[in-house]
Amino acid sequence: MQAVVIGGGILGITSAYYLRKKGATVTVLEKGNLGNGSTDRANGGIRAQFSSPVSAKLSKESIDVWKSFDTEFGTDIAYRRPGYMFLARSEETAAQFRENVEKQNEVGVDSQMLDPAEAAELCPGLTEENYVAATYSATDGFADPHLGLQGFAKAARSAGVDIRTKVEVTDIRQDSSGRVTGVETGDGEIEADYVVNAAGPWAPQIAEMVDLDLPITPKRRQLMITDPETPVSESVPFTIDQDIGVHFRPEREGSVVCGGHFDVDDPSQDPDDFSERVSLDWSAQVIEELSRVADYFGPESEVKRGWAGLYSMTPDHHPIIEECSPGFVVVAGFSGHGFMQSPAAGQLVSEIIVDGSPSLVDISKLTADRFERGIHLEEGTVIN
Repeated sequence: MQAVVIGGGILGITSAYYLRKKGATVTVLEKGNLGNGSTDRANGGIRAQFSSPVSAKLSKESIDVWKSFDTEFGTDIAYRRPGYMFLARSEETAAQFRENVEKQNEVGVDSQMLDPAEAAELCPGLTEENYVAATYSATDGFADPHLGLQGFAKAARSAGVDIRTKVEVTDIRQDSSGRVTGVETGDGEIEADYVVNAAGPWAPQIAEMVDLDLPITPKRRQLMITDPETPVSESVPFTIDQDIGVHFRPEREGSVVCGGHFDVDDPSQDPDDFSERVSLDWSAQVIEELSRVADYFGPESEVKRGWAGLYSMTPDHHPIIEECSPGFVVVAGFSGHGFMQSPAAGQLVSEIIVDGSPSLVDISKLTADRFERGIHLEEGTVIN
């Protein structure tokens, strides 16, 4: 069985790795360099605190891989697990948190409600009087997306995956019945029994090659590394103010990675032509909002560097993982959760193609046509 994977980000490489482990012959085609789409611009969060059961399960299965990655793949991905903490300013948000925790506990996610004083014990700089409640899971954390990608890529190559960079797919060939037969590239044609669309922000363009309209929209998001006025301990959780939409996590030597999305206007972006530089106004607003979250931050906080990348957004912030047409499998639209859920997603792609159906997680609701059918999955813990 010959599979061609389009996209050399973390979702494409994990799909290729697990396909090869199941015996498929696999070629990965990446028009640039590995990871230079969204993976290398990701924050690296790895959490199971989702209000959606399917998202929580995708993350739980992935965490099982990430936590043993150093041993199994021989690559240190700088995986740290100080936990994730979501903060609520309003009673309405706190009520939603209680529902989220109940759902998470039902699928085996060890999350809990905290009062403001308990939250401040985990985050000593927290301005606790601004909050009414929080949720916390000690098993959540973050890792280096670039190192994760390189670890999977090394393992994929060792297993026999043919990874080709600087090769752009120009068309997908189909037979008279509409089944995929291969791809056309600038370097020639490649036959394939299956084509995997793991192209991230470019996934809709690839889908058009088989006359498929994917409901995925690239949206610009910004992050920056900042030295706060007071250094932040590496034991502090990834902290999110759910009502304001601002967040920070410890980096190294007291620095933090922080961000947020505040604009009501959120236009679609051209993945080949968008600004990768952060806005000075945005940087100032992040620091100002964070100063209301914790006393680490203030006017003397120093921005070290920043960058912008793209979320591949679906209308309900859930991915599409499906054989959308004969031989054409989509694994895209993760809405900012692609890195953390990529091990499970890659395994599911291999099950769809080699086993004939997915079994690791029930993804029957993650179809491309769910929006046309009026099905919108609920997720209340999106981090922008």
